[in-house]
Amino acid sequence: MSSCPATSTRACTARVKSGVRKGAAAVELAVLLPLLCFLFVITVDFARVIYFTVTITNCARNGAVYGSSTPIAANDTSGIQTQAQMDAGNLDLTQLNVSSSTDSSSVTVTVTYPFSTITNYPGVPSNLTISRTVQMRVSPMTPNLPGTVTPN
Repeated sequence: MSSCPATSTRACTARVKSGVRKGAAAVELAVLLPLLCFLFVITVDFARVIYFTVTITNCARNGAVYGSSTPIAANDTSGIQTQAQMDAGNLDLTQLNVSSSTDSSSVTVTVTYPFSTITNYPGVPSNLTISRTVQMRVSPMTPNLPGTVTPN
């Protein structure tokens, strides 16, 4: 004898079917949660690599812009380093390495920074050095042409 009245067989069938799948969502969550957490950590590490790369590229560009402004600034290695560090944001300035070189027409600024991932992944190095090099032409000194007024 059934506990369901004969008039509501649909409601009774739905109630029996829902009881069969009881706890299935918890099992699915238990199976997928480690994968979702792993994907989250990978995404965070990838975003950190992109952030550090963009920041270091901007540091090198900022130093090269300063160095390319005049021939005097092209030889000012401490000024280039200071300008590069100004764009470092929240990087550790003691680990930020800025080097520059100049020839007769261009200045080259190289910025390197060590990077460590949050976790270790098999087959992927956890420590790497991000390096960016920017080269710009040095603006020549503007000569005083006859008939031009120089500011006092």
